[in-house]
Amino acid sequence: MKKPQVELLAPAGSLEILKAVAVAGADAVYAAGTRFGARAYANNLTEEELLYAIDYLHLHEKRLYLTVNTLLKQEELNRELYDYIAPLYRQGLDGVIVQDLGVLSFLREHFPGMELHASTQMSVTGPHGAALMKKLGCCRVVTARELSLEEIKEIHEKVAIEIESFIHGALCYCYSGQCLLSSMLGGRSGNRGRCAQPCRLPYRTKEAGEAYLLSPKDLCTIELLPELIESGVYSLKIEGRMKQAEYAAGVTGIYREYLDRYLSQPGTEYRVSPGDLKRLTELGSRSGFTTGYYFQQNGPEMMAMEQPAHTKSNEALQEEMRERYLRREIQEKMNGILILSKENPASLVLKCKGVEVAVFGERVEKARSRPLDLETVSEKLRKTGGSPFIFDHLEIRMEEDSFLTVGALNQLRRDGIEALKERLLSEFRRETSRETSGKPGVELPHKKPYLAVGVQTIEQCNLILEYPYIDRVYVDSDAFDRAKEFEQLGQLTELVHGAGKALFYVFPSVMRGATVHWYKERFQEFIKTGVDGFVTGSYEGLGFLGGETTDVAKLPPLTVIADSSLYAWSARAAGELLAAGANELTLPVEANRQELLHRGYPGGELLLYGYLPLMVSAQCLVKNTAGCQRKTGYTRLKDRYGKIFFVKNQCRDCYNILYNSSPLSLLHRQEEVSAIGADGYRIFFTRESEREIIEVLSYYQKAFVKGEKIDMDRYLSDYTNGHFKRGAE
Repeated sequence: MKKPQVELLAPAGSLEILKAVAVAGADAVYAAGTRFGARAYANNLTEEELLYAIDYLHLHEKRLYLTVNTLLKQEELNRELYDYIAPLYRQGLDGVIVQDLGVLSFLREHFPGMELHASTQMSVTGPHGAALMKKLGCCRVVTARELSLEEIKEIHEKVAIEIESFIHGALCYCYSGQCLLSSMLGGRSGNRGRCAQPCRLPYRTKEAGEAYLLSPKDLCTIELLPELIESGVYSLKIEGRMKQAEYAAGVTGIYREYLDRYLSQPGTEYRVSPGDLKRLTELGSRSGFTTGYYFQQNGPEMMAMEQPAHTKSNEALQEEMRERYLRREIQEKMNGILILSKENPASLVLKCKGVEVAVFGERVEKARSRPLDLETVSEKLRKTGGSPFIFDHLEIRMEEDSFLTVGALNQLRRDGIEALKERLLSEFRRETSRETSGKPGVELPHKKPYLAVGVQTIEQCNLILEYPYIDRVYVDSDAFDRAKEFEQLGQLTELVHGAGKALFYVFPSVMRGATVHWYKERFQEFIKTGVDGFVTGSYEGLGFLGGETTDVAKLPPLTVIADSSLYAWSARAAGELLAAGANELTLPVEANRQELLHRGYPGGELLLYGYLPLMVSAQCLVKNTAGCQRKTGYTRLKDRYGKIFFVKNQCRDCYNILYNSSPLSLLHRQEEVSAIGADGYRIFFTRESEREIIEVLSYYQKAFVKGEKIDMDRYLSDYTNGHFKRGAE
């Protein structure tokens, strides 16, 4: 099946919506089944419905992509994924949208004839991450929603991979895949498809009072289609698997009209009518629309601070959408030849899209009283309603005095249509094999558990150097003055080495255009400072350090640590991270102790203490409430229960990190922690005072160095076990 010049990709939260957006003009549809989709609460399709949908879309020269864009636990990957995908693969499923590297590895091995798309949940922000996804088997990358058109263009120019980007619908406040807010506050993990959207609730700051500070407006780019396409976007993606059919089909229909107009009339002026902009608003929006991040970094005008709910209006428009798209069927044109010759079986030849089939029915008799007439025969044969086909031309060759029952004519038509359908679909059918190359081996060096301490300031680093049981220091990139970066880093490395410890440089949480270019131009200066390695939590950072594009020099033998936001929930995921250039891994913070015990691979680094980052956002809370001050610091954000979250505006690279209101602490669970068999433990400090830092390190010394029991009456006044006990559903 030939791909379109540019793909219009529409969402479907049910079979009804899938058919409606197909009628509205979608080239492809993305949907979830009953497992492993990022919208677990949508009315997702059953296996039977998915099998039907694959055939339905293929008959109409459209494609289906299945969302398997959540993180899978070791047991789910081993026991459930194959049986879930195999029947869909055999039917001809076109592609799977993936977040988990373990899933990517599994599908690549077992289902080689199917496209793999890197989900926006992977937060791919540049050419290094895109090149890494291509290396791991993806033919398409769904870009992070936060990218500008210039950044998308750079990916397009440097990496031979299809680009899919969102053009309409809801925007997340956080980089997709980097959000733990719902998970940590209520146990409903966005990485497991169960986001409760606490970002859409009101919050309070001193400057802004109470408002919906974490709720962006909906995206609308109908006026930007030419720029998107010229920047290299191949697949134009509409968000909305939780939306109603009228919305999904109506939005698809409007974008289809303007996409066709642009593609058929290149070089002519492109203009969207005010009436169509109004129709899009009336179909549904949050306080109007934004064009998103394509031309701006962030800003209050992108936020729905007063009304976060998705609203719609104009019932007449809703009814128009039902009549135009929900109550219509797509039917492909076919030609037919019916031959009714006495004493011979009735025959019907059908032709469609270069395919021809012939079927035979009951024997034609000589009429005893009332012979068939052409009008009756034509009427019965042309009754193809409910089928994928309609006659464009029907030739009837019938001898005089011929007779065949109406039932036999109807059966002949049904047999012909079924044969034509199966012949057209036969090219999509595949075979499967459960044979495997063997369980992927994951080799991590086993050593006596080390202690790594992360710091965000040089002062914190100087404070911890006197502790002999600290083996490593992880220094955040934001600790340095960019104008004096290498001088400060070199001096600090010398101090850390003098204290008998290793120093690792922690890359920014978000690696994008200007940031990546800055590191690329100066990377040899980093090497000269003597750092022992790097910690990265993004695929762009991992791809950069692994030299996944030709313009990055290969690293000397330094250690690269994949942080906890590069998820390793299974042995396959761990193996893929190591193959991608990581030397060491960080264990997932959403796994409970049983899942960590049975993760399927040895070693890794376990987070013992620290305020977990719950959101990484391109938006800036300071800019959106008080105006940009270009000064890194913390803002207090209060929820409706009175909990205080501290939000750090990282001004060097222009993003915010929202930290949990209470620190994770497993310092009192020494026996359970030791049983996990981690290669190392990490304590990381953010805004703690000198007294708090000393207190935390003393608890570690008592429990993990001296093997003493911690006096719980004198333990930390405020902490959380995170998911160590409960885990993510």
